[in-house]
Amino acid sequence: MKTSAQNDYVTPANRNARRRTWRTLILFLWGVLIACVVVGSLLPAASSLMVAIGRLHIWDKLQHFGAYLALSFLPVIGFRDRRRGLIAGLSMFLLGVLMEAGQHFSPGRSVELGDVVANGVGVSCGTLLGLPIRTLIAILRVRADHRRLRPKGTKPAVSFP
Repeated sequence: MKTSAQNDYVTPANRNARRRTWRTLILFLWGVLIACVVVGSLLPAASSLMVAIGRLHIWDKLQHFGAYLALSFLPVIGFRDRRRGLIAGLSMFLLGVLMEAGQHFSPGRSVELGDVVANGVGVSCGTLLGLPIRTLIAILRVRADHRRLRPKGTKPAVSFP
């Protein structure tokens, strides 16, 4: 029969599986968001989806900023390797430039330099926001691991503020 301390212990394999699940979920959401941005960027202006988005009365540049902030933020916190996350996040600017160029071929749409600027500002902010949040997640993960591995009723060897 297991004691309560043994039941509370989380094996490294279980902990890694949980981390993979969250990373997979974040990266899946990132892929869905990429698909939504590609479709939304290349649809004709008269399509029902674009007409419905136009009825929201949200400034076009704010939509670009928000979409590309999320597109760059998610890979920065989702990739295990920090460098790959940064590269993937910053590459979203290239996606924005390509989508804006693709609008030249979409009926009723036009290429706007302001949209490219809004995309770039969103990518920059998303990447810069993702870096400290990635660090915070790592710190919280270490604290949680220390608490789980410490036997009940004992004081921690290292104190975290």
